[in-house]
Amino acid sequence: MYTFSSRLKTIAFVLMILGVLGIGYSFLTAPKTVEDVEKILEADSHHGGGHADAAHHEGAASHDAHATATVEEAHAAPAVEEAHAEPAHDTAHAVVAAEAAHENHDTVQVVATVDAAHETHAAEAHAEAGHDAHAAHGEEVHDAHAEHQHHLEHVLGQLQNKPWSAVYVAALFFMLISLGALAFYAIQNAAQAGWSPVLFRVMEGISSYLIPGAVIVFLLLVAGTLDLHKIFIWMDAKVVAEDHLIQAKSGYLNKVFFLIRAVIFMGGWILYRQYARKNSLAQDEATDNSYYKKNFKGSAAFLVFFIVSESIMSWDWIMSVDPHWYSTLFGWYVFASFFVSGITVIALVTLYLKSLGHLEYVNTSHIHDLAKFMFGISVFWTYLWFSQFMLIWYADIPEEIVYFKMRIENYNLPFFGMVAMNFVFPVLILINTDFKRLSWIIVMAGIVILCGHYVDFFNMIMPATVGDQWFIGAGEIGAILFFLGLFIFVIFTALTKAPLLAKRNPLVEESKHFHY
Repeated sequence: MYTFSSRLKTIAFVLMILGVLGIGYSFLTAPKTVEDVEKILEADSHHGGGHADAAHHEGAASHDAHATATVEEAHAAPAVEEAHAEPAHDTAHAVVAAEAAHENHDTVQVVATVDAAHETHAAEAHAEAGHDAHAAHGEEVHDAHAEHQHHLEHVLGQLQNKPWSAVYVAALFFMLISLGALAFYAIQNAAQAGWSPVLFRVMEGISSYLIPGAVIVFLLLVAGTLDLHKIFIWMDAKVVAEDHLIQAKSGYLNKVFFLIRAVIFMGGWILYRQYARKNSLAQDEATDNSYYKKNFKGSAAFLVFFIVSESIMSWDWIMSVDPHWYSTLFGWYVFASFFVSGITVIALVTLYLKSLGHLEYVNTSHIHDLAKFMFGISVFWTYLWFSQFMLIWYADIPEEIVYFKMRIENYNLPFFGMVAMNFVFPVLILINTDFKRLSWIIVMAGIVILCGHYVDFFNMIMPATVGDQWFIGAGEIGAILFFLGLFIFVIFTALTKAPLLAKRNPLVEESKHFHY
């Protein structure tokens, strides 16, 4: 029996405490008003940041400069006309005066009256031009101010979304790791694989996190329906009222149906996990293979449910943060990401337990097979990533490329960096057969793969919820630490509840002597 060491338990609690502090700090320091946002953007611009806001301020400044120039020109124009008109007016006046010497006094008075009329007309024209220029200037200033206020309100929404998004990304990522391990476990049962039964208790332990992880994610989804956050913009009635595309999808994207689907999916996954775990433990004490057969049938049925529910889940919880955009292979893409993450965690936990002297029947051939799956699914993920990216980039259809345009322009480093972490590094390291048997190589590759796929989920969620206002801060780090600590505590607690060997599994002897 495995005993949860006090040292590892302490590490788990410390991670959770640090995580709560980081998450709490991110919520407390999030701006509350547009005045707070303006101060943040001004501070960023003084420190070389705030590119988007700087561009906005430059635009507003150019509007003001243009308006000022317009007023000055309007004032200057009558003056110039008057200056040009004065010589001609003086000449005419001199001629009239000369002729007045030969004419009578009445003619002089007529000329004087005409001259006064000209001056009055020029003054009126000057006043009217100045009034029009002032009106135009006032209108432009008003428009610039309204645009600036709209920008500040938009950034306020993004910055208030940031801590929620950080928690959501981490919560979803760790929950899906446990789901990936559960799917791998179901595949082994349905395939009646002979190499893997010595690893079954590790898979069951990792899948135990699915219950608390699903509850947390569900609460975050409920918080969205209660308008506590704006991760899902289609839940905002004001946005929907002005968006015909979202209105057309409202039969599917509505709060009630959204939560019903979440309950069905999470309920189905947890039900299978509990059913398979119960049968696995009962098989240890059984005198026949009846519980093994139940798990075989249950796993086959679960995989049918899983592949459908997983695809819809990816549309609901990830793709719908960009409700105008969709990809027909998005479900497969998300599956590949969390599936390889789940297998990687199985390998890491196995190596950790092996280093403590447990899992005596696990040999380098088992580790080699896990590493092969890590390698193979990494290549599969890359194929899906390239297929989605290349076809959309090549077609260059505006409503499709908007997804990648935002990520390439504002998330360039994490977007292309995670491709290197999820493909280039694992392939170069794990392509060698001998390397797949070395524990330190597996651990190093596994850590890079997990970090890379966390960044992948970060790239899927953050651009739609926080736009270009992203950075890795206390909220992001705190969320990772909290859920990592909770993940460690739950799965290692579950591992203490039963022997680490499924001793009555009919294929366990084959698994004990597996060699590749």
